[in-house]
Amino acid sequence: MILTPIDLASVPEALQQFAAALEGEVLARRVLERIEASLAHVDGPDISLSQRDDHHAQALRLLERFGLAFFDLAPEQAVTWDGSAVAARMEPSVLIHEVAHYQLAPPSRRFKVDFGLGAGPESGDKPAAEADRMVFGVDCDREEALASLLGVLWEAELGQPAVLAFLEQNWLEGGASPHNLRHFVKICGQLHEGGFIDGEGRPTAFLSEEG
Repeated sequence: MILTPIDLASVPEALQQFAAALEGEVLARRVLERIEASLAHVDGPDISLSQRDDHHAQALRLLERFGLAFFDLAPEQAVTWDGSAVAARMEPSVLIHEVAHYQLAPPSRRFKVDFGLGAGPESGDKPAAEADRMVFGVDCDREEALASLLGVLWEAELGQPAVLAFLEQNWLEGGASPHNLRHFVKICGQLHEGGFIDGEGRPTAFLSEEG
């Protein structure tokens, strides 16, 4: 959920200020450029996540590309990922976010409920998700940040309005502050070092290995 509301007309300038402050950070600038380019795919003045049927179909095809099954339920009726399938009644952006989680989770957690990260805000069966939790505290926050940005980059790769998820997941909260810039650069670097994005900031199909 976005913390500080922003109107779409202000987004280009905010992105340009953020980009200018990333001087010398080649990878981070390339990542941001991909996200900024997705402004062309925003349909109207509304900055809420896309609900379009074609975007949803694209997200389901991405799940299938990674061998992930899905079931026709909302996560509130079960969990987001039950260890074998994804709850499909979610926004395209959230489905794509689950692909990113699948990539990032090592084999020991890949088939745990909600990837062993504990119950998410959408999960209906929170006891089941918490029973499979294997990651806590700052480690959980770090993986969520990685999955967030990786999912945004998958949206950009698919020609979806990735910038909306970028805003909704509060990557511009705090603007071009030193702390915010360091966090963005760090997450870009970790995705690249892990093999999840290439040198141009494009997502790869790499899956995490144990350890």
